[in-house]
Amino acid sequence: MKKGKLLPEGYMPRLLDHVLSERLDQAGAVEVTGTMWCGKTWTSTAFGNSITRIGLTPARLAAEADPATALIGETPHVIDEWQDVPAIWDEVRMQVDETAGKPGQFILTGSAQPNKEKVHHSGAGRISRLHMRTMSLQESGRSSGKVSLAGLFRGEFEPQLVQQKLLPLAEWICQGGWPSLIHNGITDSSVLLDSYLDALFEVNIPRKGLKGAESRNVMQALARNLGSAPRWYTVAADARFDQPEKKAAAEKAAAHVGALKELYVVEEVCGWDAPIRSKSRLRTKPKYYFADPSLAARMLNVTAQRILEDGQLFGVLFESLCIHELSVYASVLPGANVFYYRDSDGLEADAVIELRDGRWAAFEIKLGENRFREAAASLKRLKDKVALNPAAENPEPVFTAVLVGAGEYARYDKETGIYIIPITALGM
Repeated sequence: MKKGKLLPEGYMPRLLDHVLSERLDQAGAVEVTGTMWCGKTWTSTAFGNSITRIGLTPARLAAEADPATALIGETPHVIDEWQDVPAIWDEVRMQVDETAGKPGQFILTGSAQPNKEKVHHSGAGRISRLHMRTMSLQESGRSSGKVSLAGLFRGEFEPQLVQQKLLPLAEWICQGGWPSLIHNGITDSSVLLDSYLDALFEVNIPRKGLKGAESRNVMQALARNLGSAPRWYTVAADARFDQPEKKAAAEKAAAHVGALKELYVVEEVCGWDAPIRSKSRLRTKPKYYFADPSLAARMLNVTAQRILEDGQLFGVLFESLCIHELSVYASVLPGANVFYYRDSDGLEADAVIELRDGRWAAFEIKLGENRFREAAASLKRLKDKVALNPAAENPEPVFTAVLVGAGEYARYDKETGIYIIPITALGM
């Protein structure tokens, strides 16, 4: 599918563009989901020839009276924030059916999951789904992208001179990958991020029937436990929920995290095990990250200088940045998912990417190359352990790598057989 008439001036290409283009050639409608401000509307309009903005009162009122009005326009027709009038979903599904599944008719954007009771059909077979995140370092021009994740899975790699320092990384963590903030200064970005959070807690969360102030406390609790798999009791205690019973407090914390997930603000990274049917995949508690690492920095109220001065904090936020990057790049690989690994023996890997065909790769994340040997030892232990598992259908990883912040080169370490990749060299 070619770009449409609505292509915005100054549009910054996204890695998901070609995936959206392919889906429009295959499906009658495509839904693009993602948190507010991540760029899904711009990307959708780039492929559209007409648009209905349900966020505008006249369009919403018309669609509430007759959902079919939201579908009027030259195809591909964009319906922005369709979830505000859930009946639009069934109308789109019916229109696709009536046209025998003619591809490329509608692009729906959504920054929240709708009330499921008001949607009568799943859309399976008619509406394809894509999830968009904020911009990666490659998309924003901060990473050269010369070390391709897809290329690594194909066995392709060329050493690269990188010479990356830590200060820019701390600044980028604070600024984030928000398309509208890429060219702003850090001070301006913090003001606008506060506006994003105000809208989240004062408008979006109350629409879910919850108190914004409580959700703010829960987000702060998740930020303090970033990259961990906290129990609901821990989140409730950190959020200062004063309930008569611990169970009630835990359920309250879980409800708020559920709402934040429905708004695509919080994302889960689930546990991994080599056997696809392993029960540990289901039993391992998920880790929680934010849609963009800048949200964690804002919830912790830290500056780039503060991050630089606190190595432990920097390490946690840098891990969040790397998980974000891997998630964006993996979203372009067919059927790829990002996991983490932790077992009862204390063996851990910060990230595992598994493809649909079972091939996998493991990553450790460190701020600098001085921690490479430690990270390499963990990756070797994981590789050896999986190789000894008779239930593992794909015991050998395609590759293992240590992602670093500060680093001179992206290179292959012959002694260990492990890649060292500064995050600003990684791309799709």
